[in-house]
Amino acid sequence: MSVIRPFKAIRPTKEYSSKVAALPYDVMSSEEAREMVKGNDFSFLHVDRGEIDLPVGTDIYSKEVYKKAKENLENLIKNRICVQDERPCLYIYRQIWKGRAQTGLVACASVDDYINNVIKKHEKTRADKEQDRINHVDTLDANTGPIFLTYRPNHSVRSIITDWISSHDTACDFISGEVKQTVWVIDDEKTIEKITELFESIPDLYIADGHHRCASAVRVAEMRRKANPDYTGNEEFNFFLSVLFPSDELRIMDYNRVIKDLNSFSKDEFLKAVGENFEIELKGKKAYSPVCQHNFGMYLDGEWYSLTSISGTFDENDAVDSLDVSILQNNLISKVLGIENPKTDSRIDFIGGIRGLSELEKRVNGGWAVAFSMYPTSLAELMRIADENELMPPKSTWFEPKLLSGLFIHKLS
Repeated sequence: MSVIRPFKAIRPTKEYSSKVAALPYDVMSSEEAREMVKGNDFSFLHVDRGEIDLPVGTDIYSKEVYKKAKENLENLIKNRICVQDERPCLYIYRQIWKGRAQTGLVACASVDDYINNVIKKHEKTRADKEQDRINHVDTLDANTGPIFLTYRPNHSVRSIITDWISSHDTACDFISGEVKQTVWVIDDEKTIEKITELFESIPDLYIADGHHRCASAVRVAEMRRKANPDYTGNEEFNFFLSVLFPSDELRIMDYNRVIKDLNSFSKDEFLKAVGENFEIELKGKKAYSPVCQHNFGMYLDGEWYSLTSISGTFDENDAVDSLDVSILQNNLISKVLGIENPKTDSRIDFIGGIRGLSELEKRVNGGWAVAFSMYPTSLAELMRIADENELMPPKSTWFEPKLLSGLFIHKLS
């Protein structure tokens, strides 16, 4: 059973929604964030990345950064750019991108559901990134970025959300980049009760994106439980901000790879080594996007190739080993190119599919040695791995569009 509950969101007023809402903190560097906020004092990046309002070179993990972020959030509230709802509500958050809509329910999810694996993970977190968000959440006393959760489709939940949208006005509605962003507020107690009851019949939730934010929210809750041994479990710090989407509305994009060198191989030697585990077909100058699972594109020396994994080079019954990212890593990137740990090796970089195959060509033409285009991981693969308590290799999924930060803030006390 999955526990969700309404909360009193702090939200930008309709007038300021488009100015406050910002991409999540972890999809850009500090330098990029500084550029993005120019001319916009209301951008939520001033909260999510407080260092952009401090001198260049400031340690992004220093206490001053978190204090500045807290000050910026308090100013948004004090100046009534953002206002807290008077009573607990649920919210509907719809994004439409390139004609495809995904409609999520904004609610607080349970820390205990995460601890007890009702909320399932598929990615290992890094301690440094986790500690950054622990410091951020604890200092601000708030969840500022929503956790992207998914669940298997539920007709009754979808019906309630659809009916509410058709009969109620929007709280905000604007275009950000290429994405239409729309929010509705569910403030009817009976409707809220019905939705929360329905989620009690949904056995599992899955983290689609935001593993570090989620783990950090849980760590802060554990810290506060330790500091308040008489806690009841109903305190706000026992819950964290999330947006829950039915899995059939989500799309995972390709997450491509680019490599700096051929590990001392010549081009011919490299192709021969690759041919031991893949069928190779020259495609020419036109960018090649894989057409099915276990098929890969490779850009080398100005030309594209199709690589198809040879049968027997991976375990088809193993949820992790049969992933395309595993097949490429185990049978080529590690075996041929000598990159054992893609999380830490500087010879490999990862390019989100949103940037297109032209970015792979640009990197290789600019001095990198070889690039690989991937067939996207599926939601079914993600859920299977999470259900089996396994972990995906690094950089397996790229979700698009990204959930904006700043549209909903959850105070912990």
